[in-house]
Amino acid sequence: MDSTQPNIRTAQIYHITGDLSAEELDQLTQQLLVDPVVQEALVTTELEQQQDTETGHIVDVFFHSGVTDTLAESVIAGAEMIGIKGLAHVETGRRYLLDHHLSEADAHNIARALLFNPVIQHYTLYPYKGVQATQAAHTLPEVSAAQADGQTTDTSSTDHARQAARTIFISTMTDEQLLEVSRAGLLSLNLEEMRTIQQHYREQRREPTDVELETLAQTWSEHCSHKTFKANVNYREIDSHGNTIESETIQGLLKRYIVSATDKVKQDWLVSAFSDNAGIIRLTETQDIAFKAETHNHPSAIEPFGGANTGVGGVIRDVVGVSAQPIACTDILCFGPLDTPAEELPTGILTPRRIATGVVNGIRDYGNKMGIPTVNGAILYHPGYTYNPLVFCGCLGILPHGSHPRNVQPGDLIVSLGGRTGRDGVHGATFSSGEMSLEINTQAGTAVQIGAPITEKKVTDVIIQARDRKLYNAITDCGAGGFSSAIGEMGAETGARVELMKAPLKYQGLAPWEIWLSEAQERMILAVPPAHIDELLAICEIEEVEASILGTFTDDHRLTLTYGGQVVADMDMEFLHDGLPRKTLEAVWIRDETKKARVAAATSTVQSVKSSLAPTLLALLRHPSIASKEDVVRRYDHEVQGGTVRKPMVGRAGNGPGDAAVLQPLIEEDPHSKAGVVISNGVNPLYGKIDTYHMALNAVDEALRNLTAVGGDVNRTAILDNFCWGNPTDPEQLGLLVRAVKGCHDAAVGFGTPFISGKDSLNNEYRADGKRFPVIPTLVISAVSVIEDVTATVDMALKTPGNLLYLVGATSNELAGSHYAEVIDPDSFANLFPQTSVPQVRVSHALQTMDVLGQAIRQGLVRSCHDLSEGGLALAAAEMSLAGLRGATLNINRFGIKDADILTPDAITVARLFSESASRFLVEVTPEQLGTFEKHMQANGVDELYRIGSVSNSSRFIIQNGDEELMNVGVDELQASWKGGQA
Repeated sequence: MDSTQPNIRTAQIYHITGDLSAEELDQLTQQLLVDPVVQEALVTTELEQQQDTETGHIVDVFFHSGVTDTLAESVIAGAEMIGIKGLAHVETGRRYLLDHHLSEADAHNIARALLFNPVIQHYTLYPYKGVQATQAAHTLPEVSAAQADGQTTDTSSTDHARQAARTIFISTMTDEQLLEVSRAGLLSLNLEEMRTIQQHYREQRREPTDVELETLAQTWSEHCSHKTFKANVNYREIDSHGNTIESETIQGLLKRYIVSATDKVKQDWLVSAFSDNAGIIRLTETQDIAFKAETHNHPSAIEPFGGANTGVGGVIRDVVGVSAQPIACTDILCFGPLDTPAEELPTGILTPRRIATGVVNGIRDYGNKMGIPTVNGAILYHPGYTYNPLVFCGCLGILPHGSHPRNVQPGDLIVSLGGRTGRDGVHGATFSSGEMSLEINTQAGTAVQIGAPITEKKVTDVIIQARDRKLYNAITDCGAGGFSSAIGEMGAETGARVELMKAPLKYQGLAPWEIWLSEAQERMILAVPPAHIDELLAICEIEEVEASILGTFTDDHRLTLTYGGQVVADMDMEFLHDGLPRKTLEAVWIRDETKKARVAAATSTVQSVKSSLAPTLLALLRHPSIASKEDVVRRYDHEVQGGTVRKPMVGRAGNGPGDAAVLQPLIEEDPHSKAGVVISNGVNPLYGKIDTYHMALNAVDEALRNLTAVGGDVNRTAILDNFCWGNPTDPEQLGLLVRAVKGCHDAAVGFGTPFISGKDSLNNEYRADGKRFPVIPTLVISAVSVIEDVTATVDMALKTPGNLLYLVGATSNELAGSHYAEVIDPDSFANLFPQTSVPQVRVSHALQTMDVLGQAIRQGLVRSCHDLSEGGLALAAAEMSLAGLRGATLNINRFGIKDADILTPDAITVARLFSESASRFLVEVTPEQLGTFEKHMQANGVDELYRIGSVSNSSRFIIQNGDEELMNVGVDELQASWKGGQA
C-alpha cells in the first residue's frame, strides 16, 4: 500500500485466477506486482478477507467486464516472461481506505464524485465497523453472461457463440417507426436518410440485416462522411431587423472553400492533401512529413482518461496509416473553469477539474508510453466548454518520399494487425455525430474505449518494417467504425469479402455487427498480396503482434460479410459510399453592428487608468488561459527520440511559453542534414463571439506568426483545420460556421498556405432540463513549416542586457474579444472603448511581414522573438522578461495607434499596451546587428518597425509613456503571477 495523506490510503488490487503454486504466487508478487521500495503486499485467497473495516470505510473500484484492462494484460504478459504459465485471468482495481469519521453516506458521495466513473467502472463500499457491504447502483445495463468472463478466447474454438444476424423489417415502416429504429439503435440517421435506405431495400426486394443497417449508419455518419460540410447550404446574411442583405446557395462548404483554397495555392512541395488519413508534404529530396489533427470530444466528456487516451492513439494511427513513423504529438485542450462546483452542473456532467485531470493523464499515458514527444499545444478555459470539453490531438510523422502505397488490388488479402476486438467503441462514430445528454451518454457507454499504447508501439514497428520491404499495397487504421470503415473504404473501388469469425476477439458473445463496427483500439488493416503474407506474418511473430487474415479484396464491387459461412451482409459499394442523400441546410448570420464594433453610451470618462495598469498586467498573467501550463507540460515527455530543438518551455527560467516547436528528425540517408520542422497552432474562440470570419483569419494568422517567431518559413507552410461547433441544423449555428469557413478560405489563399487535412466535430451540444448548451464555436488551425537549418531558430526569452527591442507591425483600436476585456470591469471597458473591434488581419501585409521577419531570424539577425497575441504588447514583453529572468524598459510613445481618433488619451495608452492587433512581433536585436536588421526589414517593405526599448541589467520590468512611468514591476512579481495562475 502507498500512503497519500493521513487517514486516507490507496492500494492497487490484483484479482488473480489460475493454477499457481505458493512459490509461483510469491514470485509473481515480488518480481512483477510490487515495488519493494514504496509498496508492501498482502496476499489472500479470498478478497473478503482483506476487508478489515475496523479502521475506516473501504471503496473497491473495478472496470466493468469488457472494458480494456491494459494493466491486467501486462501482468499476464509479464508472468509468461518470468516463466509462470498457470495464470488464467487477471482483473485489476483500486482500493481506497477512507477516514472512519466520514459517514457511510459521505463515503458514497466521495466515491461517486471522485473515485470512479460509472461509464467504465463500478465500485463496492464496505462501511466502517463491518456494516453489511453495499454495492453502488450501476448507471449502465449489465453485460451479458457471455461477456462477463472477460477472458481472451480463441475464436476458432467450437464453443464460440454463433449469433446470426437479425433482419430489420423496415420496408413497411412509417416515418415515425423509421426514426424510432434510428433513435433506439443510436444510428444518428435522419428521416430522409432512413427513407433512402428503406427505398433501396424495397428495390432489392428484401430487408436489411442489422449488420447492413449498422454499416450504413457508420458510413453515413457525420463523423465519417462529413455530410454537413458536403451539404447544400442556403446561406443568408441579415441585419438586426431581419432584412436579408446577401444570400447564396453553397454547393458544399468543404469543396467550395477548403479544398478550393488548396487548389488555388497548391505548391510543388505538397505531396498529398485530403486524400488519405493524413496530409503529406516534402521535407527533403528523400523524406516527407505527414501531419494530422483529430478531435475526441464526446468520449472525453464522459470518460476523460479513455477519451483523450484513445484520441492520441487514434491520431497516431492516422499517421501510421500513411506509412509514416510518428515523431511528435500536439494537443489543444479546452475546459470549463476549474472552480465550477459540481452542484451547479446537471446530472451526468463531470466537473471541469475532473475532466481536465483525466484528459491530461490520458494524453500523458499514451504519448509517453509510445515514446513520442508531445511538443506543442495550448490549454483554454471558458464557461462555453463546461458542458462540452474539447480535446484536439495532433501527430507528425516522417516517411521516405514515395513509400506510401495506395493501390488495393483484387486478390489482396485483408489482414488485421494489432489489438483484439471487443464491444469497446461500438457506436463510437454515430455517438460522436450527435448531441450529448445523460440518456444518450448512458446508452452510448460502450462507445468509450481504453487504449493500449504498448500494443500500438509494436504495431507501428511492424508497419514500418513492412513498408520498407514493400509488403502491402494499401493500409489504413481501424478508427471510427472499426473494420466497417477501414475495409469498407479500402474496398470501395474493388469489393471485399470478409469472414467475421476470423477476427480475434477479447471475449466471447459478440454479435456479427458488433465485431464489424467495434472501434476497439490499436488495429490496422493492410491489403497484402498473397506472395508477401508469410514474410509479414514472420515480422509480426518477432514483434509479438497478432495478425489475422479476415478475407480478400475482390473485383465485384460488393461488400460481402459472412459469419461462420453464413452471409450476414451483402451490399453494393456504390450505394454504401455514394447513396447518402445530400442534405440541404439553412444558414443565417446576423450582422449585429453592436457585436462588430462594441458601442456603449459612455456617459462618463475614466479620469486615469495609470494606477490600474500594473495590476491588470499581473491579472492577465494569472488568467487561466494565459498563465503557465508548466504543471501540465512537465507531465509529457517532450524530448524522447532526441529531435526536439525548440521545446514547449524555454528561457533561463525554463518556464517561458515557447511560440512553436522545432524538430530535427533523424534522416538515415543524410545524417548530417540540418533540415527541420516547425509546428504551431492558432486558436482564439473569444473573437468568434463577435465574428467567426475574423476568428478564422486570426487563427490562421496566429498559427503562422507563432512559427515565424521561431524562424519558420511561411512560404513552406501547410495548415490543418479543426472545427468544433454546435448543432448544424440550427441556422444560426450553421451561419457562424459558414462565416468561419469563408475566413479559412480567404486566409489560406491570401497567405498561400494550403490546407492538407482537417476534421470537423459538430453537434457539440449537451441537452439537459429541456435546454441546449452548445459549445462556444472553436476553430483550431495547426501549421507545419519546413526549414533547411534548425540551428538558426530562436526562442522568446530575453537574452542580453543592452540589446534593443523592436515592435514589428501596426497597433489598432482592436480590443473586442480581448483578454483585457476579460479581466477588467465591464463598465470601465465600455467607457474607455465606446467603439472597438476584433483584430482585422491585413493578409497581404501580414504575409510580407512574416516572410521578411522569418528571413531575418534564419539569417541570424534576431536574438529572440515573441508574437503578440493574448494580452497584447504588455503581456508579450512580460513573458519575454520572465522567461529570460531579464529586466526590460519599454516606451510606448514611439508608436501610434491606428483608428484612435475616438479614443481618450487613457484609452490610447490601454490600446498600446493591451490591444490584440494581429500580425505583430516583439523582437530582440543586438546593437551590432541594429543597422543590418533595420535595413533588411525596410528594404523588403516592412515599414511598421518601431524601436521601443531595451533589455536591462536590472530585475525590473518598466513601461513608460515618454517621461511618464506607467508601470514598474519586479521580474519576480511577473514570475509569481505567471505561476500563480496555474490551475
